[in-house]
Amino acid sequence: MNAKPLDGTIVLDLTTALSGPYATMLLASLGARVIKIENPQTGGDSSRNNAPYVTKEGISLQRSSSEDMSLSMMLRGRNKESVLLDLKSGTGREVFLELASQAHVVVENYSPGVTRRLGIDYDAVSAVNPRIIYTSITGFGTAGGTDGLKAMDAIIQAMSGVMFTAGEEGQDPVRFGLPMGDLIAPLYAVIGTLAAQRHLDLTGEGQFVDVSMLGSLTSLVAIEPFETLEALGIPQRTGSHVPRLAPFGTFATRNGFFALSAPTDPMARSVFAGIGMAELGADPRFSTRDGRVSHSSQLHGIIQDWAAGLDNHDAVTRLAAAGAPVAPVRQPAEAIRDAQVLARGEVVPLIGKAGAEGTIYASGVPIQMSRVTTTLDNPAHALGADTESVLGGMLGYTPERIATITGRALSSTGRLSD
Repeated sequence: MNAKPLDGTIVLDLTTALSGPYATMLLASLGARVIKIENPQTGGDSSRNNAPYVTKEGISLQRSSSEDMSLSMMLRGRNKESVLLDLKSGTGREVFLELASQAHVVVENYSPGVTRRLGIDYDAVSAVNPRIIYTSITGFGTAGGTDGLKAMDAIIQAMSGVMFTAGEEGQDPVRFGLPMGDLIAPLYAVIGTLAAQRHLDLTGEGQFVDVSMLGSLTSLVAIEPFETLEALGIPQRTGSHVPRLAPFGTFATRNGFFALSAPTDPMARSVFAGIGMAELGADPRFSTRDGRVSHSSQLHGIIQDWAAGLDNHDAVTRLAAAGAPVAPVRQPAEAIRDAQVLARGEVVPLIGKAGAEGTIYASGVPIQMSRVTTTLDNPAHALGADTESVLGGMLGYTPERIATITGRALSSTGRLSD
């Protein structure tokens, strides 16, 4: 189980922030050798400057030394190597293209046109390596066309329509707390990259993979016919309940909330049994799915009245005992400590030992395979920590040449200084 599915694949990582680094982290978890190219003039990936930081004194909102690392980088930089390279310089471009000639994949999330101006776009890379898979993650597609809008997560959520799918009708739009705009696109980018690798295996042809954040999230909004439903009198803002799937929604008890999802007739009858009102199954208003949709407000009101005076655990237990699809609504801190999720490696300790006081958890890899591993075992590296080993090992550069390229001095032992 030491083998990984992408063993032997070299990925050059030109990404920063979240959408790109999350994609390359997933590729790294699948076994790719991810070489992160970072700009020495800017301090590398912007995630390195995201508070909070891990310092010698503990977690802090302020960096106290150059050795401190942000939690963002500790999470997103796992299983990656870091190489310092100024791509705005002619030398930096030449070195990058030499690396690209030996690589299998390039992933970037620059603004449209930047890679072309730097001379490291798909055309430039494919000229030295026709088999390259070059994956681009942008806010709106590589053609741009948004009059200079910046591709921040909130901007993508706003433009995708997703903010008007949550919350109640007539209320302000709701931004998802999870950065969905930043997280959906890298999933499609990885899918596209792996599909391009399959095409390469079959044809020998490399290609350009173009994924936009806006398109990725909007495509998920379009999976539900919100406009049609609204025309039929069903609000597109689902809020706490979804009328067309009644009984469906979240309900408040005296000390918490539970979620219920019971759209079919057998499921609905299990809910009626769980709340001690089995007779509702024979009520013409609730005996059929169409009837429950037409009388969803009444049905949800009955369930809410039943739940209001109960302990949350008691309510969930009663419904579950009757076979109803139900679960408590958890806080994030509780959810990431779920024993099953931890046992499967879908969430892993980033700092500390699982279950120990003060442990900080991070996303793992929610993919398990029977013959290979998919893990993030290696911690994030310091900025430029692998410059000498990568340029020396892959390209045969001497320490003196590497020092010239990076502008870092050689120590008395012939190693690059920090």
